[in-house]
Amino acid sequence: MDNQDRWCFTWIPSDQGVEGANRAGLLKRAKWEANSIITASFLDGDPGVQQRVKKAAQQWTAPGRANLRIVFQNDPDSLIRISFRYRGSWSVLGTECRNITDKSQPTMNYGWLTPGSTDQEVQQVVLHEFGHALGLIHEHQSPAGGIKWNRNKVISDLSGPPNNWDLATIEHNMFRPIAKNESNYTSLDPQSIMMYPLPANWTMDGFSVGLNTDLSETDKTFIHQQYP
Repeated sequence: MDNQDRWCFTWIPSDQGVEGANRAGLLKRAKWEANSIITASFLDGDPGVQQRVKKAAQQWTAPGRANLRIVFQNDPDSLIRISFRYRGSWSVLGTECRNITDKSQPTMNYGWLTPGSTDQEVQQVVLHEFGHALGLIHEHQSPAGGIKWNRNKVISDLSGPPNNWDLATIEHNMFRPIAKNESNYTSLDPQSIMMYPLPANWTMDGFSVGLNTDLSETDKTFIHQQYP
């Protein structure tokens, strides 16, 4: 399992323990208004890496996908504020970024991207985190998917290095779905960019998923349905 530190955690500032969810899935309360202009800026980072992040992010709003605009600017009041300083990769879900009122705080982070990162590595993590920024949840948390988790193995792996997650973080990011009435969703899409890579020993029946590096056809269709 290469670089477990790539497995992101989703950050929902207003989350008060909503239970249950699904995939191609979008958290309803984090959905952007129709035709939104979503501003984004960088708090730090290498200029070359910043340009690669910009390019990858725009794939979500290409023709036939989300009818939104992601506008990068040099403005501390931007809705999405991107850092490379903190550990791991993560993003606030959708409009929940508005709840981070301290403008010096990032709403998205790419802690392991460097000038030496490959184009595929940049594309994979940027598409995933900007998926969260558009309100998309993790694919593996879909009740529709029915993943038969080997809980002890998942907890053992993610509680140790390099993640060192506590049990509450593991429950939130791996096992706890978001309520069906809180999300728009389709059936499980193992090819989704929002799907974690899952080794076979994390499941009781050997179900596994590799590292998805591009938008699936379902990702493209679903995001257009949500933002027509």
